[in-house]
Amino acid sequence: MVTSSHEAMHRIFQHDAAAIAHAFTVLNLPFAKPIAVEQLSIDLTETAPVERRADTILDITTVNDRFLMVIEAQSAPDDSRPDSWSYYVTFLRNKYNLPVILVVICHDHVTARWAGAPMKIGHTFWTTITLYPLALGPHNVPAVTDPALVVQDLPLAALSAVTHAREADIGAILEAIVTGIRRIGGNETTEFYVELIEQGISHTAAAETWRNHMATDLSFFRSESAQKLRAQGRAEGVAMGRAEDVLMVLRHRGVVVTDAAADRIRGCQDEAQLATWLRRALDVSSVADLFGE
Repeated sequence: MVTSSHEAMHRIFQHDAAAIAHAFTVLNLPFAKPIAVEQLSIDLTETAPVERRADTILDITTVNDRFLMVIEAQSAPDDSRPDSWSYYVTFLRNKYNLPVILVVICHDHVTARWAGAPMKIGHTFWTTITLYPLALGPHNVPAVTDPALVVQDLPLAALSAVTHAREADIGAILEAIVTGIRRIGGNETTEFYVELIEQGISHTAAAETWRNHMATDLSFFRSESAQKLRAQGRAEGVAMGRAEDVLMVLRHRGVVVTDAAADRIRGCQDEAQLATWLRRALDVSSVADLFGE
């Protein structure tokens, strides 16, 4: 299920896609310096009635080449994800005829080790596809504990907070971010990252530390950008709850729900459509009837 902390893990790149250029250098990624970065549609749906959406997709042009980067947020190991990720990679490769890199943003070492290992897809006795994700987590994203570095590179500091959310150094990282933000001053960018960090670590014990820090300057949370983020988060929460209601009714009535159908229902953000599906779920005998197909 998509949560606000999940969204925060990859929205850093959506808000300031050009920051990926600096990330290549700081994280020692094996790519040339980008000279252009464009965010692509995350909708990977085909004409068949299966809705698939990646978290973030970037079209990156470097001094040497051009490629696509799929950025996925992952908070725990999940053996069902490689199937979706392999689809994303092959779909984009076929659609754009460009190399595709899969990057997985992780909250902890366990998830990062899982995400960074080769993922084999195929028969038990024969591998057809092997995915090699580039995992970003506390093992390779630096712990930003110097306020001067926060001032210089706020996106990296935010990524540091999110990926180190469960690490012992998260307290020092948050203190550095607070000091750095006070030096920068309140503006649309700092307000965005204050809210983004709160969302990104909301599921961890560090969230209370962050809220205590922020209590000294509530102006950050009265900003227009913060209100928009909160409104979006509330809307996403309502949609997620309605989607789970649809699935609960279907399963209670014994209607078979495939993984693809469940993903389509959970991925829908249209409240009117979800309300229609909920009403239909009370009577339909199949998910095809639910979707009106």
